[in-house]
Amino acid sequence: MDFLDLDLNLSEDDIALKKSAHKFAKEMMRPVAKQLDAMSPREVVAKESPFWDFMRKGYELGYHKLLVPPPFGMEVTSLQQTIVMEELAWGSVGLAVALTVACFPAFMSCLKPEDELVEKIITPFCDCTDASIIGCWGVTEPDHGSDMLMTQHPIFHDPTIRAQCRASLEGDAWVINGQKASWVSCGTIATHCSLFCTIDPSMGLAGGGIAIVPLDLPGVSKGEPLDKIGQRDLNQGEIFFDNVRIPRSYMLIETDLYEAMAELTLSSTTALMGIFGTGVARAAFEESLQYAKERVQGGKPLIEYPNIQMKLFRMFQQVEVSRQISRASFIYNRNVETPAEEYSIAAKLQGTQAAFDVCCEAVMLFGGNGLSKEYLIEKLFRDAKAMLIEDGSNESLAIAGGHKLIQSYPRASG
Repeated sequence: MDFLDLDLNLSEDDIALKKSAHKFAKEMMRPVAKQLDAMSPREVVAKESPFWDFMRKGYELGYHKLLVPPPFGMEVTSLQQTIVMEELAWGSVGLAVALTVACFPAFMSCLKPEDELVEKIITPFCDCTDASIIGCWGVTEPDHGSDMLMTQHPIFHDPTIRAQCRASLEGDAWVINGQKASWVSCGTIATHCSLFCTIDPSMGLAGGGIAIVPLDLPGVSKGEPLDKIGQRDLNQGEIFFDNVRIPRSYMLIETDLYEAMAELTLSSTTALMGIFGTGVARAAFEESLQYAKERVQGGKPLIEYPNIQMKLFRMFQQVEVSRQISRASFIYNRNVETPAEEYSIAAKLQGTQAAFDVCCEAVMLFGGNGLSKEYLIEKLFRDAKAMLIEDGSNESLAIAGGHKLIQSYPRASG
């Protein structure tokens, strides 16, 4: 089902990218996601799993490097990135996250594109077409979740709050010890990790660094794939580091720039979650609209009842509002030196809450069928619930956003 895009300036390339991404989402992602949802976490990533068919096809189409900036990644605009990402999330938000997070080591390496990183990290990933190189983003830890994302908040600078994964400089190498939590997306299948770790514990969570860690190094081990209620098609799992040594050049960011760079990164990823939420909300709305046209109750289709029409309009409204704030905040923060992260947080909260609210309404509209795995809406509901916690719980992010507002509002334009 197509939709009216309110942006009157969409180019022919924009529309072509949207159609291509939608075709991939409909013909590849939807069927594969349904298969994976019924599997155990181990089965999802087994060699014969359809997950790998999806990943290889995604890599062939270049979607794995969609966020990697030129000259290494795809030659696309920020608007085009949002268009494609919404379509992928419409197909399956879990698979969209897997394909997106795969780029993180290459994406972060572009902050410091030295010859060694270009040769060993960026170019091999961008040239990969068989999904043999997969990245992950190591942020949260067993004792630290959303607080790892609360840059500029006092909690981020509290010296008594210290992260568990730490790096220390020994000669020309950084030595890493600790672990990342079971929520690392692609954690048990990744070949490389974009690792957010602590260098100076006395600075609290702000005393961090960003490193690229090849996960075939001595001292790296991984936990079991996580078994969870939603986004079961997304592999997640723990990563452990025991005296893992990386070249000094692989530490991209040290404590002097860590908080600023973390905020810059989060301003994109948080808005991206709003875009993903828009895709899920739209999928639930479209499923509901079609079902209401076909389902007969009380002698007539559901669509003829005024209360159903009202529910559907509210779903539609949520989708459209979410698209506008998430798209605008992502594009803005991808194209400025100083991000306005509070807008990305607003996008994440709006988009993911819309996804959950629309899915809740959809389950009720479907009635008993909404609880059945025969219908897509049951999976969408579980996937949407996960999004309220994913990449920072909405409650914690709202606290962080409120603190940013009292420090920065109103911002000067331009």
